Amino acid sequence: MGKPQNIYDDPDFYEGYRSLRENPVNYNLLLEHPALFSLLPDLAGKDVLDMGCGFGEICALCTQRGARSVMGIDLSQRMLSAAKRENKGFGIQFEQMDMSNVEKLGQNFDLILSSLAVHYVEDFAALAKSVGKCLRPDGIFLFSQEHPIGTCHIDETAPYWVYGEDGKAIYHPLNDYGRPGKREITWFVDGVVKYHRTFSQLVNALTDAGLTIERMEEPLPSPELVAQYPFFEKEYHKPSFLLILARKK
Repeated sequence: MGKPQNIYDDPDFYEGYRSLRENPVNYNLLLEHPALFSLLPDLAGKDVLDMGCGFGEICALCTQRGARSVMGIDLSQRMLSAAKRENKGFGIQFEQMDMSNVEKLGQNFDLILSSLAVHYVEDFAALAKSVGKCLRPDGIFLFSQEHPIGTCHIDETAPYWVYGEDGKAIYHPLNDYGRPGKREITWFVDGVVKYHRTFSQLVNALTDAGLTIERMEEPLPSPELVAQYPFFEKEYHKPSFLLILARKK
């Protein structure tokens, strides 16, 4: 297993990503976050770990919902600096580390969550086992990731959407779904590394780690959101996100 890529500390990538997240009309804010927040359990008196915490907004939400303690870990020093600056007063502990090394924290949690970060981890099966060891009995692992039918493409030059004569998306081509592994894409900068996994690999990794899947979500836009922002209609052809809630018995 190679060294994890710390793409969020690339200045050009960071600025591009920051601008994307600061735009109020973005997929995270309007689709992924509402779905993730709807799956959060009662956090009163719970110890929470956010893996790949980014700017720390989910950590702050967990404290507002009554969590006893909240820790956020991220590989990017730029992201952590912003998280510490923007979430003062919440008592959140932020640490720079690769989420694959979560066992090294030597702590146990009631909830381990991750928003759109696990697709950067090469060995998801190993991560799931580490998470399982760090969860208390009845603890929850809740994560979102890019949807597997969106991460599968190997040839970045192939069409990602097929459009009709009216300019509306007709369908999303599905290529190389059954070839899991490394994907290198251009997103703000060249050479961004992500990892594609099939549904069965995700499910089996969680169950092999002793976790029971209780809920899966593929969030879709409401008719009102599509009416306001028609480009969201493409989500009905290919959802952007997959969310899974699994529990340690």
